[in-house]
Amino acid sequence: MQNGYVESFNGKFRDKCLNDHWFQDFAHAREEISQWRLDCNERRPHAFLRYQTPLESASALRLGTTDSKVTDITREQLG
Repeated sequence: MQNGYVESFNGKFRDKCLNDHWFQDFAHAREEISQWRLDCNERRPHAFLRYQTPLESASALRLGTTDSKVTDITREQLG
């Protein structure tokens, strides 16, 4: 294993996107992959984020309404 994060992502991407679709052409592949990426990065809750979407989690960090130990780098840069 070269990089655990990359290999984990590749496995999830293959299982959740590539194995579920038969692409007709490159345009169709781009559209389906783009939809999967948006779902994964914006709409789908993640267990790691306490079952919030990434957008909800980022918003909570910016507003300071989370009890997470993770810091928001944008706050550090602004303040």
